[in-house]
Amino acid sequence: MIHADILFKYFPDFTEKQQDQFRQLFDLYADLNAKINVISRKDMDNFYIHHVLHSLALLKFADFSGAKNIVDIGTGGGFPGIPLAIAFPDKQFYLIDSIGKKIGVVQQVADAVGLTNVVAEKARIEDTPYKYDMAVARAVAPAIELFQWMSKNWSHQPKMALLKGGDLAEELNELLVAKSSLKIKVNAISSIYAEDFFETKKVVLVN
Repeated sequence: MIHADILFKYFPDFTEKQQDQFRQLFDLYADLNAKINVISRKDMDNFYIHHVLHSLALLKFADFSGAKNIVDIGTGGGFPGIPLAIAFPDKQFYLIDSIGKKIGVVQQVADAVGLTNVVAEKARIEDTPYKYDMAVARAVAPAIELFQWMSKNWSHQPKMALLKGGDLAEELNELLVAKSSLKIKVNAISSIYAEDFFETKKVVLVN
């Protein structure tokens, strides 16, 4: 069993309150997951590596400084949105998913750990009325689809930070063909984390 302390090895500056919020997540997800399966049951032993630490990799590569309203597209059980909302209590996070039972879990977790900066909504991103400064997502859809879904929802210029894996060349080339003015940077998560799980994992920045 991997405990929450793995997070603080890489992120030693979290406050006591944030550390406590992260520590609460395991029991909350273990309990809720027994009722509504939002995380693979076999993944729970590695919950803090596979889900929370993975989500927090975005902090190492993406620039969140100018973003106040951030959307997590297809948040599923709340990743990366919930960990990011704990990390950035001064920013507003919109966690969007089309599956209601998953959004129910997200809302319960956010309420339980006292996150007042989370809006959990059952919706398709292209149907939401909000404007966002930044979008994050984890293994939801090809980058070009995420970009197209967000076409009417940017407050300013497009800015995405995506958790991806494997060979991304064809997928990212498709996005550049559709929108040649975009800048794309691929970052290897293995450059910041030692765990084998991250060997093929990437953070893709699009703006």
